[in-house]
Amino acid sequence: MLRSYAPALVFLGLGTIVGVAFAFLNTLFGPKRKMQVNNKTDPYECGLPSEVQQNFRFGISFYLIAMLFILFDIEVLFLYPVAVQLKAFGTFALIETIVFITLLFVAFIYVWRRGALEWR
Repeated sequence: MLRSYAPALVFLGLGTIVGVAFAFLNTLFGPKRKMQVNNKTDPYECGLPSEVQQNFRFGISFYLIAMLFILFDIEVLFLYPVAVQLKAFGTFALIETIVFITLLFVAFIYVWRRGALEWR
């Protein structure tokens, strides 16, 4: 019984050892200076000064389009395996895929009629 868990336990143990080793080496060899806190005028990582205004906000249309893109883009992840192995899955998978695409199309028409795809 324990043999079936052996690869997972070895992987977990090696991950823990590497994580602890890197944390220890970081405290041993890492920089010893105090970090500056709340200095928003300093460049961040890339070396370019940050000129973003504090009150800058994205419109709701941006978030709505992003969520709709993710929603309708994820369908490819579900359709790809069926398309590759359609013969192996059989007629049931074909019917399920048609139902899935139909539901996505109905959702797309609903979103389109509601005006969610209009950039305002």
